[in-house]
Amino acid sequence: MNIPQKIGVMGGGSWATAIAKIISMTQTNFSWYMRRPEQIEDLKSLGHNPSYLTAVKFDVNNIQFHYDINEIVENCDILIIATPSPFLKQHLQKLTVPLKDKIILSAIKGIVPDENMLVSDYLSNFYGLSNNNIAVLGGPCHAEEIALERLSYLTIACADEALAQTIAGIFKTIFIKTSTGNDVVGIEYASVLKNVYAIVSGICHGLKYGDNFQAIFMSNSIMEMERFINAINPMERNICSSAYLGDLLVTGYSRFSRNRIFGTMIGKGYSVKTAQLEMEMIAEGYYATKCIKEINEHYKVDMPILNSVYSILYERKPTVQTILKLTDTFK
Repeated sequence: MNIPQKIGVMGGGSWATAIAKIISMTQTNFSWYMRRPEQIEDLKSLGHNPSYLTAVKFDVNNIQFHYDINEIVENCDILIIATPSPFLKQHLQKLTVPLKDKIILSAIKGIVPDENMLVSDYLSNFYGLSNNNIAVLGGPCHAEEIALERLSYLTIACADEALAQTIAGIFKTIFIKTSTGNDVVGIEYASVLKNVYAIVSGICHGLKYGDNFQAIFMSNSIMEMERFINAINPMERNICSSAYLGDLLVTGYSRFSRNRIFGTMIGKGYSVKTAQLEMEMIAEGYYATKCIKEINEHYKVDMPILNSVYSILYERKPTVQTILKLTDTFK
């Protein structure tokens, strides 16, 4: 399969900026959608995103900017969506041109709120996209390390192996290595759940739990993740591979992890609202916690970690006592 000539990046945050950096290194030109015209004008004049990863420089002459979502969808063959999941519906509701014939790569590590759907399912059900035209981007990878050009690994999953290989070629650089797979559902759920577990990791860090405990916590988190993913989409997969365990580890341990930062603030005594107000970026795990909790009402998987963080974030249960009770369930 040939690499599509017209590639578009959708989103103006740190992850979208990191992806745009990669694409700018592998393609002679590309399109970039941001919802705020003033952000585009600032980027054009400064040569970098004024709000995120400001050290990353762009040759703006090689970028076609759009603040109208219809323009970028109409002009591009492949669209890389990297907007926060709570805003996806809001963006797509502005569409008046068809999306179903496009190739979509979801770089969103969250669930569509209200619908409680993975992004791939949402695009398929509401916009008529074939599963063969939808791919997902998995980690482990932080935007900040892409900005620093530190060696990183990405996984592209798609039902169409040839398309997965094609997209992988778009992302290969001297500091980005890629792998492919077909476990779209598993990798999407892993990307969602690792944010939930990173919040708990942060809470425990804020409560002064040490490295010994964090190792036990991560071990139990990957087991809980595996139970849930297997219940929803049973298939042969290696939960210890980078798109699952690797993504969990980097999100749970890294100082760049916004979900861990959010959790640390909760552990230190911040209210949920105060922590959210002080965060400059969205902690996807907050929204994912409620979505996964509601999804699991149907599957009834044993998920003590998820239930504990839900109790803290949404039921305002005492943090110290809730975590202490959770530790008794670990093996």
